Amino acid sequence: MQLADIDAGLRLCRASRWNQTRRDWELFLTLSPQGCRVALHDQQIIGTVATINYENRFSWVAMVLVDPAFRGQGIGTRLMNEALTILQDVPAIRLDATPAGQPVYRQLSFTGEYGLSRMEAVIERENLSSPSQHIRPMRHEDLIAIAKFDREVFGADRRALLEWMLAGGVEYAWVKESRKEITGYCLGRYGHNAEQLGPVVARDQNTARALVTACLSEHHSKPFYLDTPHHDAEWLAWLTSIGFREQRPFLRMGRGANAFRGLPEQQFAIVGPEFG
Repeated sequence: MQLADIDAGLRLCRASRWNQTRRDWELFLTLSPQGCRVALHDQQIIGTVATINYENRFSWVAMVLVDPAFRGQGIGTRLMNEALTILQDVPAIRLDATPAGQPVYRQLSFTGEYGLSRMEAVIERENLSSPSQHIRPMRHEDLIAIAKFDREVFGADRRALLEWMLAGGVEYAWVKESRKEITGYCLGRYGHNAEQLGPVVARDQNTARALVTACLSEHHSKPFYLDTPHHDAEWLAWLTSIGFREQRPFLRMGRGANAFRGLPEQQFAIVGPEFG
């Protein structure tokens, strides 16, 4: 896949009602210039797949899209096999699967790890408590400490992704400090259908709540997505109490032994299924 193919990738996103923007596609090609592929029919792009190698600890497969007119012909499986060839030297491969994609991935030896939910909402200000005084906007100089914290929780370094998110959505970037140590942070980005809030990474649920409250208090009455793992029923209940509702489920799936699981219980929202 090349930059000139992004328009076709966006057309497939719109056909599936996905949320990605041109900037998202550009990031895939920046992080993995040789790791994105397209499927062609009569010189027309009818499918895509993207991959990211996270520090050679594990890799991510995303953007498995097939034109609706060509589905059911094994194109998605062929794109996945191409991705597996690209990533054959990486010990573990992971992805977040929609219900429709799970049978395809199971046939390719992926197994389920845990569930996630895409939550959506237009939050009203009166649903939120007052933001904590210990929450402040993120600064660029925070990224050194945040990247270290994020590597511990996510399981691999993704500073380039975090820098990209801060540059493109500084108004969604917040941190919590305790005794001059960052104990939580959140980031966000613009989307085609809704703004995407995540990652939300925190040492505890109260910190995660404070971060989400601070962000949404500044941007209430706008549509938001937040993709959250199913690790904490109380957290899911709180999201529901402020107005979020589940749009659809995902399943985190993996292939190969993953020695770098990180601390998933401290990841209250992921970046999105396309990035992990």
